[in-house]
Amino acid sequence: MTAIVKTGHGPQSVALLERPVPSAAPGEVLVEVHSAGVCGTDLHIADDTYPTRPPVIMGHEVAGVVAGAGTGVDPAWIGVRVACETHHQVCDCAYCRDGRRNLCLNKTSMGSFVDGGFASHVVVPVSLVHPVPARISDHAAALTEPLACVCHLLLDPPVVGAGDRVLVTGPGTMGLIAAQVARACGGVVTVVGLARDAPRLAVARGLGLATADSADVEAYDVALECSGSEGGAGLALASVRRGGHYVSVGIFGRPVTVPLDLVLYKELTVTSGFAATAQSWRRALRLLADASVDLESLISLVQPLSAWESVFQALVQSDHLKVLFDPRLPAAGTSNHG
Repeated sequence: MTAIVKTGHGPQSVALLERPVPSAAPGEVLVEVHSAGVCGTDLHIADDTYPTRPPVIMGHEVAGVVAGAGTGVDPAWIGVRVACETHHQVCDCAYCRDGRRNLCLNKTSMGSFVDGGFASHVVVPVSLVHPVPARISDHAAALTEPLACVCHLLLDPPVVGAGDRVLVTGPGTMGLIAAQVARACGGVVTVVGLARDAPRLAVARGLGLATADSADVEAYDVALECSGSEGGAGLALASVRRGGHYVSVGIFGRPVTVPLDLVLYKELTVTSGFAATAQSWRRALRLLADASVDLESLISLVQPLSAWESVFQALVQSDHLKVLFDPRLPAAGTSNHG
């Protein structure tokens, strides 16, 4: 099979290579990949600003159909449409015993430490696959993973209450998912971005979200920093009210300078969350089943694996919102979603 592989350490050590189709070991399922989202983390992996163990097939936002089952797996799984959790190996450390396997120091995650979904097939422990609601398309199903991450950030424990004024800095995929989850919690949400974010802000308005070019100082109860930029973090800290809540969502990928004294002066609560938990996956699937979150509208482009170089470059330049790979597409195939 053809796969996008992080071949070694060093920026841009990525290549399209042939790899054998894997086999499901005991307790695993073989998933035929129908969609794999390109995440900001994948760009950090390509640039060596996120931990990885090469050589490894990239891609952790994965959905598809179970095509095979290893020993000990109920064969009824075969043919089921699923989305996949990312954490393959956990242990008996204190974090795992507390149910916080996302923080396990020994974990190996799909797309960075074990082979991921930028390929036609991937193997996943059966405990980490989830049936996808029938109303969700094959492509949108890949965004269940980032939705689960947002649910971990905002719902475990709850961050947004009914009537809270919520600022979202950064109208990327995570920002627009976070905005929708905050709205589902009863928040009154405003999404802000830069001039170059005009197309993404238009998508936000299409989702029924309020948008703005700037934010008023100390006007919001909760600020969700989703841009992963120094400027976005500074704006979020300045805009949240005294006694308010700042949530770090975006990955910076490098050291940044932010006015942390505002945390002291305004007695802010600062929280974040890494990846997702089993509980946040359950919450994400419920939001999808209830149609509380629209993932389909976030997809701007679906491409074959062979287009990976142009896709990575376009995302660095913020030319698209969410781009997916569909390994079933031939090299010349392209599908636009909006």
